[in-house]
Amino acid sequence: MNDLLLRACRREAVERPPVWMMRQAGRYLPEYRKVRERADFLTMVGTPELAVEVTLQPVDILGVDAAIIFSDILVVPQAMGMRLSVDDSTGPRFHQPLRTPAEFAGLRPLVPEEGLGYVLEAIRLARRELEDRVPLIGFAGAPWTLASYMIEGGGSKNFALAKRLLVEDPGRAHGLLSRLAKAVGTFLKAQVAAGAQAVQLFDSWAGSLAPSDYERSVRPWSARVLADLPVPSIHFGVGTGELLTSMRDAGGDAIGVDWRVPLDRAWERIGADRAIQGNLDPSVCVASWDAVERAATEVLGRAEMRDGHVFNLGHGVLPYTPVENLQRLVDLVHERTAR
Repeated sequence: MNDLLLRACRREAVERPPVWMMRQAGRYLPEYRKVRERADFLTMVGTPELAVEVTLQPVDILGVDAAIIFSDILVVPQAMGMRLSVDDSTGPRFHQPLRTPAEFAGLRPLVPEEGLGYVLEAIRLARRELEDRVPLIGFAGAPWTLASYMIEGGGSKNFALAKRLLVEDPGRAHGLLSRLAKAVGTFLKAQVAAGAQAVQLFDSWAGSLAPSDYERSVRPWSARVLADLPVPSIHFGVGTGELLTSMRDAGGDAIGVDWRVPLDRAWERIGADRAIQGNLDPSVCVASWDAVERAATEVLGRAEMRDGHVFNLGHGVLPYTPVENLQRLVDLVHERTAR
C-alpha cells in the first residue's frame, strides 16, 4: 500500500511527501458533475454508493496519495436533530438555528451507528474499493466550527451571534461545545472502526477568534476530540496563523495551515515535533500553469524536504479549477520531491 500519508503524519522517513487536496472530490471534476446530475448534494452524501463513487474519482484522475471520504462536517448537527439544506448558490443552512435554551437542550445525543450509519457504510465500501492503493481519510468538524454554524444558521462573515454567546452566556456555550466534543470524538472513532486510516478535524472558523478566546473556549474541546485517537490525525484551521501554537497544544499528529502564513514560519510556531500539512493557495490553481508551478515550488522550498510534510492546498479546491492544473500539480510534487 502507498502509506506515505500515514508515515508523513508520524514524521517517519518517506520517499517523497504525500499529496492530496481538500475538496478533491468536487464540482471541478466533470465526472463529479455527472453524478451530481443524478442526485442533490445531501443525497450524494447520504447514499454510500454515490459517496464512494466520488471519493475514488480524484484517486483515479489526479493520482493523489490519499482519498478522503465524501461527506460534510454538518452531518453531525443534522444527526443531532437540526434540519439542514444545502444550496449550490447560498451554501448550507440550518432552518431553525439555536436561539433559546430549550433549543439547545433539545439536541439529540449522537449515536454514530444510528444517525450516521450511511457515512460508516461509505467508509467500509470505500476501503474495499480502494484495495489499499492509498489510505482513506475520515473527518469531522471541530466543536467551535459546528457550534458556529448551529447558532448562526449558516456561514457568516463575523460570527457575531456565536461569539456573543461565548461572552454573554459562557455556561450555555460551553455546554454546547462539550456535547459536540463528545459527539465528534465518538464519530471519529466510529469512522476508524469502519476503516478510516487517518482522520482530519476541520476547525474552519477558528480563525474568527482572538487568541485568548480560542485558548479559553475552543482549545479544551478540540483537545478532547483529538485525545486518544488510534490513527494519525490532522488538525486544520483557516486564518489560524496566530493560533498555531495553541492548535498544536490542542493536539493532532499534523497541523494543517492555510496559505496566509509561509510554511516554514508556520512550522516554527508549531514546532519540529509535529508534521505539517499545506499550503498552496487554492486560487493560484485557477491561474496559468506557470503561476501554479512557481507557487508550488515555493511551498516545496519552504518545506525543505523535511520529514513530516503533507503537501496540500491551504483550503479546498475551487469549483472552477482546471483539472489539468491539478493533475500537473500532483505530478510536479511527485517528481520534484522523489528521494
